[in-house]
Amino acid sequence: MKRYLAAAVIGLAGLPALADDDLMMVESSADVATTMDRLEAAVTEAGASVMARVDHAEGAASVDMQLAPTQVLIFGNPKIGTQAMQDDPRAGLFLPMKVLVYEDRNGQTWLAYQDPEDMFDDLEIGDDAEYITMMTGALDKLTAKAASE
Repeated sequence: MKRYLAAAVIGLAGLPALADDDLMMVESSADVATTMDRLEAAVTEAGASVMARVDHAEGAASVDMQLAPTQVLIFGNPKIGTQAMQDDPRAGLFLPMKVLVYEDRNGQTWLAYQDPEDMFDDLEIGDDAEYITMMTGALDKLTAKAASE
């Protein structure tokens, strides 16, 4: 039994996307800068708008502190996001979308983002809203592309 349990744990560890409560985690095959470049290109190719690329490690260095490579891409598509804000203007607190790309303590690069269905839990937005499915699908595709090119 222990052997089967160990095999199951090892098998699950190899999955590209892991859920941590409402955070989705995708392991990348490249470093942070390359992964972020891929993500930004994928977002642009998909027709979404990049609003900002934030380099937290650069910010830390500006105050003489160290931080492993860590960047956030902020992007969105008004055709989708506006629908959420029409249903509940407070959705603007969570939009545009954000994906964090960071290096963990072991040197592994990860992409992390909040699951749209969970993100809107405290708002007057139903889990069955079509735009949530669209956001989830887009984030899944974009992060998978950035992680494995």
